[in-house]
Amino acid sequence: MKNKKMKLNRKYKLDFTLIDFAPMTDMVFQVLLFFIISSSFIVEPGIKVNLPKSQTSEIQVEQKLMVTIDEKQQIFVNKKPVSIDELENKLKLELPYYKDKIVIIRADKTVPHGLVVKVMDISKLAGAERLAIATEKE
Repeated sequence: MKNKKMKLNRKYKLDFTLIDFAPMTDMVFQVLLFFIISSSFIVEPGIKVNLPKSQTSEIQVEQKLMVTIDEKQQIFVNKKPVSIDELENKLKLELPYYKDKIVIIRADKTVPHGLVVKVMDISKLAGAERLAIATEKE
């Protein structure tokens, strides 16, 4: 017996098509670029303060009410200078705009402890629910 090949008639031709990956890689790079540009970068406020060091320091991402005390013992609320006498009223005006009512105190490490405690006390009297001390990672 001879080996006979049977020819099959197909209705559809099988075409092999190549997938062009250039548009797909373009889209991947565009999405990557979008996320890089739109991601939020944490920027320290503009008042220069030499923060104390801490091994357990964490980066705060959300916007919080910031009270800064510089090496000259000047007090700032969100970068705006305030006297110690005006601090409570300023905090009472600002705190309603922050849903979590957290006050972060950024005090230079040369500032007397008593001044920091006084600012903490005034913050609590003004309605702050929680207080945090800003530090730098060692």
